[in-house]
Amino acid sequence: MSIIILGSQGNLGQQLKKAFVNELEAAWDHVDFDFLDFKLLAKKLDKTQTSLIINAAAYNAVDNCENDEEAKVLAYKLNRDLPAFLANYALEKGIKLMHYSTDYVFGGDNRLTRPYQELDQACPVNEYGRSKVAGEKEIAKRALLGLEYYLVRTSKLFGPLGSGNFVKPSFFDLMMKLAKERDTLQVIDGELSCFTYTPDLAQASWQLYKDQAPRGIYHLSNSEATTWHEAALYLFQKLKLELRLEAIKSEDWTRAALRPNFSVLANTRRPLLRSWREALDEYLKSLTENNY
Repeated sequence: MSIIILGSQGNLGQQLKKAFVNELEAAWDHVDFDFLDFKLLAKKLDKTQTSLIINAAAYNAVDNCENDEEAKVLAYKLNRDLPAFLANYALEKGIKLMHYSTDYVFGGDNRLTRPYQELDQACPVNEYGRSKVAGEKEIAKRALLGLEYYLVRTSKLFGPLGSGNFVKPSFFDLMMKLAKERDTLQVIDGELSCFTYTPDLAQASWQLYKDQAPRGIYHLSNSEATTWHEAALYLFQKLKLELRLEAIKSEDWTRAALRPNFSVLANTRRPLLRSWREALDEYLKSLTENNY
């Protein structure tokens, strides 16, 4: 087996390199070359013996996609056009593609109870979600022609920070930073979904490939849905930090893009991942050991 990873310096990409280390042939990031130069990308891929392409490259600045035309164009290039090219390439070469999508492809049907299953119809509420849906549709087109693929939807990533120039701190990293600067924090008590620990997601992705699971869509996130406020409350309790945590509504926090009120992903096809609380405990322990 020989595996190529795109987006290797991102928060998820760094963990995928560890999970797939024994099968890894190459791990590329945007600093190595422009993935959107598809002729160059094809030449790079042609020089490999890859049996699986893992695409962890994406544009995920949700608010920027909404009103910034340049950002929107880039989002569609990375979230739609890149997976379309990779799906074409994988189909032509008879190899597998693993691509990551998001819970933000859902939320537009005002659902508040039943988690979204893998085959539920997409219903995004923002431009970022629509760009990811567009990428999913490109893969679906090639699936009809026989593409072997894993489309992995996940949500609210957290874990060790990647080394790329455009990596973003997770919600928990941001909360810990703000807790050092303020004695009161306002956090949205809503937008129910699931957190996902990147080492767990990377390991689950490796297991998916190792098991030669059937092609198709998979939902992989840590167990137990929660809100931003509930998650922050648990974080500060674990850290034994005394500060005032105010719960506010989504509509009271001004953002360019709407967020789904409910985007919980149901994993019906793979073993459930552990609770996000257990995963966060491990992450906090690792930070302590590294003198955070």
